[in-house]
Amino acid sequence: MNLLENHISDPEVIQNLIPQKPPFMMVDKLIYYSQDKIISGLRIKEDNLFVQNKVMAASGIIENMAQTVALHTGYHYFLKKESAPVGYIGAIKKVEIVSLPKIGEELITTVTILHDIMGVTLVNAIVSCEGNQIATSEMKTVLAK
Repeated sequence: MNLLENHISDPEVIQNLIPQKPPFMMVDKLIYYSQDKIISGLRIKEDNLFVQNKVMAASGIIENMAQTVALHTGYHYFLKKESAPVGYIGAIKKVEIVSLPKIGEELITTVTILHDIMGVTLVNAIVSCEGNQIATSEMKTVLAK
């Protein structure tokens, strides 16, 4: 069930849902949320920390995936009227990056929660740009205690 009636793109709201703050925010839109799936957006801007020569680096795409997981956790806690905990990337595997996005393009990142047990979350992430799949990974995140 989609608990989100309209996407959220207000920067202040997004900032309150994830622990990262500008200029390190790599998500700027919450498009879809359910218990086991989230879709985020990120418009690539020239001042993005991961942009060099008008192209986002692979590390920026990976950070976007991780922050999408953080956004899922943050929105889940927001719905419970609780503060979201800080989390960390525990492991990344099966990363495949086919192409790098350019300034002005928008990333659409879909994260599916595979397992979520005792603060450890295993996810599958797919990043699309301008309608083309450009990256995938399997990632494990861990909530700070």
